[in-house]
Amino acid sequence: MPPKVPILLLKTRSSPNDSYDDFFNAKNYIPSFIPVLEHRFNKTNLSQVRNLFVSGAFTQKSNANPTANTNEDIQWYGGMIFTSQRAVEGFANMIEQEGLPLDPKSTSSLILYTVGPATARSLTTLRDAHLPGATIYGAEAGTGENLAHMMLKHYNTIYPSSSSTSTPKPALLFLVGEQRRDIIPKTLMSDTLPLDERITVEEIVVYETGEMDSFEKDFQGSVQRYENDGHGEIWVVVFSPSGCEAMLRVLGLGPFASDKGDGNKDERKVFVATIGPTTRDYLRSKFAFEADVCAEKPSPEGVAEGIQSFMAK
Repeated sequence: MPPKVPILLLKTRSSPNDSYDDFFNAKNYIPSFIPVLEHRFNKTNLSQVRNLFVSGAFTQKSNANPTANTNEDIQWYGGMIFTSQRAVEGFANMIEQEGLPLDPKSTSSLILYTVGPATARSLTTLRDAHLPGATIYGAEAGTGENLAHMMLKHYNTIYPSSSSTSTPKPALLFLVGEQRRDIIPKTLMSDTLPLDERITVEEIVVYETGEMDSFEKDFQGSVQRYENDGHGEIWVVVFSPSGCEAMLRVLGLGPFASDKGDGNKDERKVFVATIGPTTRDYLRSKFAFEADVCAEKPSPEGVAEGIQSFMAK
């Protein structure tokens, strides 16, 4: 059997399991995770989320008059939206640290919208422990755009608007990071939608993201360790534009090629793969560097197929 190939994954290892770790360990690779970003939870805003629950903002009033128009009878929020693991982690940490003293029946109408299976699994654990009766929807969506269109149909079925009632449709609370796309709010509140189909989305930032100060040093140490061990081939998988400059600087590639040679593929031992076209194009436009591989599918299998095709050439 040929020697195992080190593959440096520039991401935080997902917990409790990571599909990249599982996949590459089962293949002829040595996966190693090097976190690029650190996430800092906004405790003040998370406490505000807790206060909304405690004040009954998510509670379906059993005696609500459907034609009433008083604050006492209007349900403020019908659900929450999660499109990242970090948002779920922040919400879970807040509950574990501050508690969420609720009547189990108070969340029976709560909808938790999510964009994929990994986030759905995390939400399921959280729901079972703290939000019994809440419904999780959207695990198969895959993207924020798909989820938004699914939500329009699903939420409007649960809360149909009618000219015969003055009760407004409850809003949705979207727990987000400091940097995020706005496709979901734009889609749900689009001016092109009939008024009775629009869904109000209120965003609250629960975490901030920044490049780790130690990333460049950690990455350099990992590369040197595998080079010193005599590995003839090392792969680096880049998952986002964050950390690209430090990565290229350590490897002496792109604008930093003069520091460590000319970056010729025939002479290099370290090769670069991107998880998709966004990061590939960023490397092209910002650093005039062409990644060796761009995965056709953003998955462990997609990365492995790209690497195998490249090495076969």
